[in-house]
Amino acid sequence: MKFGYFSHVWGRPGITPAQRYEELWREIALADEVGFDYAFSVEHHFSPSESWMPSPAMFCAGAAQHTRSIRIGPMGYVPALHNPISIVEEIAALDHVLDGRLEVGIASGVAPSYFGPYGVKFEERKERMAECVDLLRAAYQTENDSFDFTGPFHEYSDVSMSFRPLQRPYPPLWIPTGDRKTLRWLAEIGAHTSSTMIVPRKALGVVYRHYVDWWRQAGHEGAPNIGYWTLVHVGDSDEEAITRAAPHLIHTLTKTLLYGRGVTRQSSDNTSGLSTADILANAGDIDFLLDHNLIFVGSPETVAARIRQAAGEGMFNTLLAEFNFGFLSEAEQRESVRLFADEVVPVLRDYQPY
Repeated sequence: MKFGYFSHVWGRPGITPAQRYEELWREIALADEVGFDYAFSVEHHFSPSESWMPSPAMFCAGAAQHTRSIRIGPMGYVPALHNPISIVEEIAALDHVLDGRLEVGIASGVAPSYFGPYGVKFEERKERMAECVDLLRAAYQTENDSFDFTGPFHEYSDVSMSFRPLQRPYPPLWIPTGDRKTLRWLAEIGAHTSSTMIVPRKALGVVYRHYVDWWRQAGHEGAPNIGYWTLVHVGDSDEEAITRAAPHLIHTLTKTLLYGRGVTRQSSDNTSGLSTADILANAGDIDFLLDHNLIFVGSPETVAARIRQAAGEGMFNTLLAEFNFGFLSEAEQRESVRLFADEVVPVLRDYQPY
């Protein structure tokens, strides 16, 4: 398995953006020091009570100055909010700044509130995401000095890149999805994927098994990376970890991410026995979250066992773990990260669910 340090860069009362960013760089530096494989952050906008990270380039460039080995990336750019040619240029530059350590997440976007101020339609987000990926591949894979591109929203003629990424033909791509059609396309082009704890893992396991088969049929080397995001907290014992983390978990899921707002629990007849609506409606119930193994909290032994069980069920081999949530102190976060790196990662490093 691989391990990613994930940050929404959630803001908190009583802290300035500058202070929050300095805290973020300390988090990423620690993740690098203790051996995480990746550090990822979001692109979110217009959310003062949620994420304070509107710029993937700022995250990558800042993280580059505080790390040596860990691979860095957005998860991900939202192309509908950019002219995609600017993303293509930025990726090339960031890969050099990171000395070839860049990972590139590209997401369609989940919040309609991001789109209005940018003057784009939320309904076009998936098509704009695909256009950006096609443009990126056209720009970086051409053997000519310049390239032309015609997409559904943008057209470029005789464009010459100042330089291309250090990684050839381009850095690894991640496109979060659980959609079968999109996964087949990702397998064809060799792009990785991911999902989150609000999607039932048994359902994910079904589609990701097909994705892995399609990947192999396409002739790519190795196995694709399949990420899974959730909240993680490790303590010396289960009781200590749960007692300390529970109020912060519930606050994050219900007050920050607003899971469960306007959602009522409903019975599910899908193959998982659990629906996204079920998960959202019970996001404020710590026993429900633990019983369904939706968050990974406990002693190192318990957390390792929880992750292994979940990875086998959901067919993921890359954990995208968020450690800084709620109002946990920086000391509490760092203790959790070190316990995770020292006692959880070694147990799972050789585990591969597919």
